[in-house]
Amino acid sequence: MFRPLTVSLLFTSAFFSMSAWADSLPTRKQLPLSVAMEAAMEAVAVCEKSGYRITATVMDASGVIKAIAKGDLAPLHTLDSSRGKSYAAVSLGPNFSEPTTSAIVARVANGPAFGPLQHLPGVFLVAGGVLIKSGDDVVGAIGVGGAPGGDKDEVCAQAAVAKIADRLK
Repeated sequence: MFRPLTVSLLFTSAFFSMSAWADSLPTRKQLPLSVAMEAAMEAVAVCEKSGYRITATVMDASGVIKAIAKGDLAPLHTLDSSRGKSYAAVSLGPNFSEPTTSAIVARVANGPAFGPLQHLPGVFLVAGGVLIKSGDDVVGAIGVGGAPGGDKDEVCAQAAVAKIADRLK
């Protein structure tokens, strides 16, 4: 009588152990706060050297703001534009396999997706957003707003990503 119960308990225990193992939580790389802050500060510093008053916003891979650096005398609207560019890069970049918002815009500008994408809440489809990657994994994005043209914003964002690249491996 105890033998069938023992076998049954062993089978049930093994089943739940395998089930728990199969449903384990996924692991993912994270962008450390210190690195996000360094990237934001670097973007501001690079743009300031060119005379641009900008704001840089860094988000993690899930679109949560990790760091904001508003340069001295940067206009208020740069907070919104930098956040929107960062959000556009991190939310759309992986879907389109594009590393920058300028590349996303170039890809969709003449297609039917552009209209709906540019009206997504929080998305600012303008050059100036750059993905932050660790190998092939997206760990975040940086958006820069305030230079006289998104192309100039993007140069500062790319310089910031280059500055932290060695700590993303």
